[in-house]
Amino acid sequence: MKIAFSSTGKDFDSEIDPRFGRCAYFLVVELDDMSFEAIENESMSLGGGAGIQSGQFIASTGARVLITGNVGPNASRTLNAAGIDVIIGVNGPIREVIERYKRGELSRTDQANVPDHFGMGGGQDAYSGGGMGRGMGMGRGMGMGRGMGMGAGYAPMQDPPASSHENEMESLKQEAKSLRDQLNSILSRIEELEGK
Repeated sequence: MKIAFSSTGKDFDSEIDPRFGRCAYFLVVELDDMSFEAIENESMSLGGGAGIQSGQFIASTGARVLITGNVGPNASRTLNAAGIDVIIGVNGPIREVIERYKRGELSRTDQANVPDHFGMGGGQDAYSGGGMGRGMGMGRGMGMGRGMGMGAGYAPMQDPPASSHENEMESLKQEAKSLRDQLNSILSRIEELEGK
């Protein structure tokens, strides 16, 4: 059986990426023989629809289960429609998560645990008003193209999804770690290229 993971890297020692639609990589693991494929997430930099695109991609791999940190409502609907079991709120190295899955310690859900566009803008969610692009016409169009976006003080009319303070803190810590890991990987690659 194939299981997909949102991953910060290309191997079993990589951490679960807390962002599904904008994770760095997907690891698709065949549990029977532990063979795997690491696939760069081409939806990572999309302005919108990353969760849907990533969900469709996971379905195309033949994975029956997705294990990740967070899933938004559009990705959740896409994955549910494809018949993929979704396990959220997971962190740690993929090697350890596989063992937890095999021991039956992880449970599936059919619900999103973050709002739309959660992975956009370096850890800001859709309720913080930051979006992508510093209010200059990118992201959700709040800047109207003139650098006059409503900025971080904007509060939406709808209530954010119910979430405890502890869950939000853990999610933010996971995302910060993921971003640190990605930055370290980029800096490492820059050093390699400068050495050539």
